Amino acid sequence: RSHTMAGIGEVVLDVTFLQVHQEQFPSCTKPRMSNIKPRCQSSQLAPASSKSVRFPLRPGKGTHGDRCVVKANHFFAELPDKDLHQYDVSITPEITSRGVNRAVMAELVRLYRHSQLDGRLPAYDGRKSLYTAGPLPFPSKTFEITLHDEEESLVGGQVAPRRERQFRVVIKFAARADLHHLAMFLAGRQPDAPQEALQVLDIVLRELPTARYSPVGRSFYSPNLGRRQKLGDGLESWRGFYQSIRPTQMGLSLNIDMSSTAFIEPLPVIDFVAQLLSRDISVRPLSDSDRVKIKKALRGVKVEVTHRGNMRRKYRISGLTSQATRELSFPVDDRGTVKTVVQYFLETYGFNIQHTTLPCLQVGNQQRPNYLPMEVCKIVEGQRYSKRLNEKQITALLKVTCQRPQEREKDILQTVHHNAYYEDPYAQEFGIKIDERLASVEARVLPPPRLKYHDSGREKDVLPRIGQWNMMNKKMVNGGRVSHWACINFSRNVQDSAARGFCHELAIMCQISGMDFAPEPVLPPLTARPEHVERALKARYQDAMNIIRPQGRELDLLIVILPDNNGSLYGDLKRICETDLGLVSQCCLTKHVFKMSKQYLANVALKINVKVGGRNTVLVDALTRRIPLVSDRPTIIFGADVTHPHPGEDSSPSIAAVVASQDWPEVTKYAGLVSAQAHRQELIQDLFKVWQDPQRGTVTGGMIKELLISFKRATGQKPQRIIFYRDGVSEGQFYQVLLYELDAIRKACASLEPNYQPPVTFVVVQKRHHTRLFANNHNDQRTVDRSGNILPGTVVDSKICHPTEFDFYLCSHAGIQGTSRPAHYHVLWDENKFTADELQTLTNNLCYTYARCTRSVSIVPPAYYAHLAAFRARFYMEPDTSDSGSMASGARGPPQGGRNTRPFGNVAVRPLPALKENVKRVMFYC
Repeated sequence: RSHTMAGIGEVVLDVTFLQVHQEQFPSCTKPRMSNIKPRCQSSQLAPASSKSVRFPLRPGKGTHGDRCVVKANHFFAELPDKDLHQYDVSITPEITSRGVNRAVMAELVRLYRHSQLDGRLPAYDGRKSLYTAGPLPFPSKTFEITLHDEEESLVGGQVAPRRERQFRVVIKFAARADLHHLAMFLAGRQPDAPQEALQVLDIVLRELPTARYSPVGRSFYSPNLGRRQKLGDGLESWRGFYQSIRPTQMGLSLNIDMSSTAFIEPLPVIDFVAQLLSRDISVRPLSDSDRVKIKKALRGVKVEVTHRGNMRRKYRISGLTSQATRELSFPVDDRGTVKTVVQYFLETYGFNIQHTTLPCLQVGNQQRPNYLPMEVCKIVEGQRYSKRLNEKQITALLKVTCQRPQEREKDILQTVHHNAYYEDPYAQEFGIKIDERLASVEARVLPPPRLKYHDSGREKDVLPRIGQWNMMNKKMVNGGRVSHWACINFSRNVQDSAARGFCHELAIMCQISGMDFAPEPVLPPLTARPEHVERALKARYQDAMNIIRPQGRELDLLIVILPDNNGSLYGDLKRICETDLGLVSQCCLTKHVFKMSKQYLANVALKINVKVGGRNTVLVDALTRRIPLVSDRPTIIFGADVTHPHPGEDSSPSIAAVVASQDWPEVTKYAGLVSAQAHRQELIQDLFKVWQDPQRGTVTGGMIKELLISFKRATGQKPQRIIFYRDGVSEGQFYQVLLYELDAIRKACASLEPNYQPPVTFVVVQKRHHTRLFANNHNDQRTVDRSGNILPGTVVDSKICHPTEFDFYLCSHAGIQGTSRPAHYHVLWDENKFTADELQTLTNNLCYTYARCTRSVSIVPPAYYAHLAAFRARFYMEPDTSDSGSMASGARGPPQGGRNTRPFGNVAVRPLPALKENVKRVMFYC
């Protein structure tokens, strides 16, 4: 990337070195940067080497809150004192299957462990590396290995010879794994974690579970680890456990957690297809949509044939034939003799195909396809389903995974006991000892903040209790105004009178809650058909505007009644309203129209208020200027997230969203921007942009710049401090994301004003981790909430946290069902010099300002809002045949390459249609 921009003061953190460094040395330790202060110049800066980047050290431990003890699903692992060696492994012919690789190496160890491997029991990663505790008696050696097929086959009553495969294996010394530096790192005397040493220990402890169970990522599953549960459409859930070795303040820790995931049921393919289509497939022929559904579900799935007795050969499905089985034929010799598939199976195997109208499965490659009738194939057990689950399957899987804390803790302990790490021959070989007790950890429960509401014209404070409160007899702190609104009903089950009654009740609730809400709509509710959504929206909008435009007014809100199962209707509606009409909308499902509870209406009123620019509540501390490092000077708080498409959606772009607070010192109102970028790209590309304009020359823009300008307009002040909460970043991407996105923040600030560089605190928020916290005594009502979970506000910054860096676990919400998952906050950059108490208190207090409910939430609201905004923007990605979609939603940007595409590397990304200006300013995503 270019790091110069003529005429603009800027600060640059060099990303180039990091990217090149990682491409050339993917397994190298992480580059670091010392705590340098960026230097501004009027033109440009020499880039600082990313080698010197260092994440902030922990600024001491927090002291605020009531002290308590919790248990964590971390098990102390004693660091071995063995001499670990790494060897490169080369297997020819080369195989992509880890399973086959492991089988080859297992046979090698069985044959040669005592004769040529000096009695060592090596650990193998399934690919290119082998690890031993002590050296092998050679620097390099070649072995010849023969593998036999698993099953013998019966041919004409005779036992046929098993198929043999020959492999050549070369084992060559590569390096010694340095456990001394790992010990120094754990003791806090070395800044970098030796990743190679951690990787060796992880591989060693995965050897035995890999042989026993089905590995998926860092988890292991088995049909015997708990009852299988049917999920529908040919899927079932398997229970399993997650396992990972982690460096912590208490030393090495083995993190174990329970998990469940979806596997394909090992059914005959005929039965699987019948379940998938929810009907008897012999009754009527398959439609085109049926074929597409079957092909999508079965592509890549392994099957075994059942028509050849004991010979259960396995194949991977590549597709379906376009013809029915009875129409398929193929040449059987060089003379051009042709046989039908039906005839061939009858003559060769004595098998009479029944379902001749169904297509055949296609296995093998496209050049030499093999045809297999569905009824001779059975799905091989143990195949994880990695595609997207439907709503019914998700609900069924959540029921399986939802465990009370006490049950989960018990299952984790049973898993550790069952795995018997003290008997694991690999753990013994490498000298790794695992404690079988949950880690006991000191924690603190932070007090909830006071919240401000109005009570009959007077201010009234509320002190939440166990993470929740109510608004009875209280009004929003700033009620929004809805002078002109309309309603469209897309539900055929809701009569006009019911729609009018619902709207009337909702309007009254909005008034009771403190909004200035007109009691009647501009026009009576309109009933329309879902398939005519665009026509209905635009027609009703125009009809309303024709009435109020002469008064110089705009339509403030659209209330929409949707069918309970509305398919793509919700997404289409949001896209049209927010990117075409510039209209905020509130959708309500039919079931709530008929079961109209006061609680439901009150919650909808909360959402409507922030969508029209109001504020529901604010922190009392903000008004008294007592929020640390926020209320003393103008501070903007950002939230950022990137959502990626589901597996299988290979052409879909990723969506980035950034929100920023607009109401200092209270910090409850956030404007949001969204942007499309390359598929599965985690770095947010549109934070800062530079382009050439024919009239204006070099122009700068981007999400950060636009949100900074928006803050200045809203508050009259430019931010003097930036806090950036970044969601969705894995540990392996910390450096890359920090360098790239901090660089963009710096450039955005400098593009507004020379030498403008407010101090930045960059915090990663992680929810997808496997640390769980349990009450020390499940029966002590003073330390648990009603669900049996630890109390909201529980914070941990010792023992299970990073040995030296600034991170903490915070459970900011009350449990509802299942086991609460604390959020993990890791500070990657901190020029504001937060103390542990200051950042933990700020983060916990912000969790009480989430606009959509009267409960504290599990992650800090700006990160939550960014996630909602990114999720909303997925609905904008409909095929766009007009030229109006040629600008990314969100920041003003350059004219895009091509008609509606924006190049990124070699990938063209169709930008999102632009959000309307009035929509950007409010919390449209709530």
